Amino acid sequence: MKIEEWLDREERNGADMSGVRPPAELLYDEAPDETVYFREFNPCSILCPERHPFSMVERFGRWYYCRGQDRAAGIHSSEMEWTFFTKDRNLAVETARSHIQTDIG
Repeated sequence: MKIEEWLDREERNGADMSGVRPPAELLYDEAPDETVYFREFNPCSILCPERHPFSMVERFGRWYYCRGQDRAAGIHSSEMEWTFFTKDRNLAVETARSHIQTDIG
């Protein structure tokens, strides 16, 4: 089953799509159709192996998978992670931007 099919089924069953989490194997087995947006806040260096705040939007069919970690969590933190699915591309990109642009000049 594809992620898009699973999401459509969940939507038909009345699930709250902003908080739904697909089975992990679906996310690992299927590559997105495109990466719409990606931004990472990494003031270290490209060689730093630690976690850094990021925002990403990937498209799976008609669905946009938005995920990331708020910049407010700080560098090298695993706190404040967020995810949601939507069919609205503009909402997805604006949400991703708002999570990563906290205090960015």
